[in-house]
Amino acid sequence: MYRFILGVAIAATATSAFAADAVAPIVMDQEVAAPHISGYVEAYLGGLYVTVPGDHASATTAGGTGRVNFPIDSRWNVQTDAFVDSLWVQGQNFYGYGGAVHGYWRDPSSYALGGFATITGYGGDNFSGEHIYNFTVGPEAQVYFGNVTLYGQVDYGQLRASGSSEHLDTWGGRGVVRYFAQDNLRFDGELGYSTISLGGEHLNTVTGALQAMYRFSGTPLSVFGRYQLDHLSAGGISENIHKYVIGVRASFGSDTLLDEDRNGATMDTYRPNIILPFGG
Repeated sequence: MYRFILGVAIAATATSAFAADAVAPIVMDQEVAAPHISGYVEAYLGGLYVTVPGDHASATTAGGTGRVNFPIDSRWNVQTDAFVDSLWVQGQNFYGYGGAVHGYWRDPSSYALGGFATITGYGGDNFSGEHIYNFTVGPEAQVYFGNVTLYGQVDYGQLRASGSSEHLDTWGGRGVVRYFAQDNLRFDGELGYSTISLGGEHLNTVTGALQAMYRFSGTPLSVFGRYQLDHLSAGGISENIHKYVIGVRASFGSDTLLDEDRNGATMDTYRPNIILPFGG
């Protein structure tokens, strides 16, 4: 038998114009355009609010992410991610931690196409030494239209507890629109759906999120704010989980947010507002 523990998490990515010298412009352009390692690290702090009919609860949340993109050649890329999310509620702490790998082919002027895999572990107070984890795999793609990026993912996964042969199947999908008002000013909108099979029942989650990010010109530093709403429903019961965060990002190997999106660590993964691990 499984029992659910309510937890945490998510949290929530540039081309610049280069002045070309009249002398040997081809050599300079080739050096600038050559594929190179790039990425970023970011951290956030915020609040989590759970509302159910006739009741509500709040918590403090914090976390961080690091992503690095490794170009194999001018088109093929491998990106690695690492992340941690934590929640403090009524004197107790719950957390999720893990990573992801993406492999994809990208033409910065048109689209990117590939696949990804993630693994996440869960822990915290009252876990009684149990090791709870889940994994997901699936395809992903991006399409570029000038200053707009369209991003889609579909995934299948399993929730598992160490020492148990039982598991829960998960399915999901998400779509993201990134709009660059300027090379260093980015706005995101996201919609997603996921479901967890609970025997004859299903826990369904509909997600909506908005994010704004600004990178200070000539520096690697960006600031961002994000709001995400997860609407959960199962067995005729529903609840809304709101998450508000602010954060800071430090990038390397890119000059602007648009450059980062088209040539750097452009992939990410869905991170729900809650953790739903299970114990015996």
